[in-house]
Amino acid sequence: MKTFLLISALLGAAAAGWVMRSVSQPAATSGISSPGERQIVYYQSAMHPWIKSDKPGKCTICGMDLTPVYEGQTGMESTNGPATITLAPSQVHVLNVRTAQAAVQPLVKSLRVAGTMDDDERRHRILSAWTAGRIEKLYANHHGVEVAAGEPLARIYSPALLQAERDYRQLTGPLKQNTALRLKQMGLTEEQIAALPSKPENELSTEILAPMTGTVVEHHVYEGQYVPEGANLFEIADFSIMWFLFQAYEQDFAWIKPGQQVRVTVPSVPGKTFSGKVVFIDPNLNPMTRTTDVRVEIANPEVDGRRELLHKVYADGIVSATAPEVLAVPRSTVLSTGQGSLVYVDHGDGTYEQRAVETGRVGDTLVEIVSGLKAGEKVVSNGNLLIDGQTELNRPLLPEPAAHGAPALTFTPARTEAVRTLVATADAMADALAKSDLPAFNQASGPVMDQCAAVAKAFAGEPSLTKPLAALTAASHLHGFEDLKSARTAFHTFAVAATDLLQPVRGVPGVPDFKVWECFMVDQIVPDVPAKGRWLQLSGRAGQNPYFGKSMLDCVREIQPGAPNP
Repeated sequence: MKTFLLISALLGAAAAGWVMRSVSQPAATSGISSPGERQIVYYQSAMHPWIKSDKPGKCTICGMDLTPVYEGQTGMESTNGPATITLAPSQVHVLNVRTAQAAVQPLVKSLRVAGTMDDDERRHRILSAWTAGRIEKLYANHHGVEVAAGEPLARIYSPALLQAERDYRQLTGPLKQNTALRLKQMGLTEEQIAALPSKPENELSTEILAPMTGTVVEHHVYEGQYVPEGANLFEIADFSIMWFLFQAYEQDFAWIKPGQQVRVTVPSVPGKTFSGKVVFIDPNLNPMTRTTDVRVEIANPEVDGRRELLHKVYADGIVSATAPEVLAVPRSTVLSTGQGSLVYVDHGDGTYEQRAVETGRVGDTLVEIVSGLKAGEKVVSNGNLLIDGQTELNRPLLPEPAAHGAPALTFTPARTEAVRTLVATADAMADALAKSDLPAFNQASGPVMDQCAAVAKAFAGEPSLTKPLAALTAASHLHGFEDLKSARTAFHTFAVAATDLLQPVRGVPGVPDFKVWECFMVDQIVPDVPAKGRWLQLSGRAGQNPYFGKSMLDCVREIQPGAPNP
């Protein structure tokens, strides 16, 4: 009996201990959870998804808190092949993924151009001597004087003209009519001939009248000067209508049409915008620069006694172009690669598909989609760079085979020198912006257009470089800038084009030595561009950020030779 009681007591104590231990110990994170709570499967870094853990912690790369992945959720994993990726809701939130809908809508482009103001060639006259004689009196005796049609410019003494006038007064009938015709040939107007009968006999000189209203831009005679027949006397231009002349590149032809409105500003009239219309596009293309001349007519009335638009001044213009409705998406949704363009299509539930697209015209905020998307599909507009990075990590790391029979790119001395000169200028521009030195940047960017034309000429005939060379030529039109923001925006376009062209050929024999650097936050300085932006520097100095300048000078990452373009 005592033995039975002892065994019963031991069993009771063991049972009580097991119950107490069960109550005092919580369930394991990967084990049983209490009813109503979701079970955490594992923890994952939203920025670096390959970092996983079975317990809370921080990412070993970026230091961010690991995000829990609950039962029934999928982490950032490839689900339908290397071009599709699925994110958990928490990861979508952390990456701030946003989408936009592909839609048929108008495409608006504000094309910025630079040129000069010139006068209307159709209203430009050179007045020469109809007959030999001596200038007795000069009324238009300096440049810039305004004259009206019929106003006297000078008085000339011409024996031949004087004799013809006297003959006209004395003759009658057909002979008088013949003499009147002769006087017209000697430069007299109908009014002057009609007034000859009342002209005093002792008045030996004759007035030279202005043939049009305008401004005397040149005068070639002085009082007392003898001029032979045909000698240039005056040059008159009508400045009431001015021509804004600029050069348009091949890729801009699709946007520029006769009749389009153009807003023009000139440094000599700060704060005022002039409006005009495109009236002529030269059909002849310059084979060296791949540009053509465009003419805009602008009214130039007198204000306070003078013309506001001066002859030959520099001017900047904005061509406002609108294309018919096309399928388009925001520019931020399209990622440009070395081989084309791609977007990430949102299929819902955190699933995103990488899809190649063919793009057309690029507007201010939208880009035309020629193929690859349908209206109504949603594409990622923010966070697509991070999604693309993980998608690339999911791809098999296999080198792409070279095109069969593709000839290797060779560098001749002319090509080497053209690239060396361009890289040196790109380095000087980047250095000036890194120091936030606007005058130095404007000075350094001066020869860029000629240097890019030299590069295009040196590599002409290389099929693989046709598009990069066209992009470089389009980005080379750098004009004097008034602020650092506009300078950095223009520099970004040039730097992207230059690195797209030269990064793939680094290491080819004959290519000058240079380095490529990258910033991950360019979109905070330059609007409507991807976050990543690259630029060229000479190898002799450390990378310095030209987009943020002194505020974030060392925020750079070196891109090694062989790395693909973003």
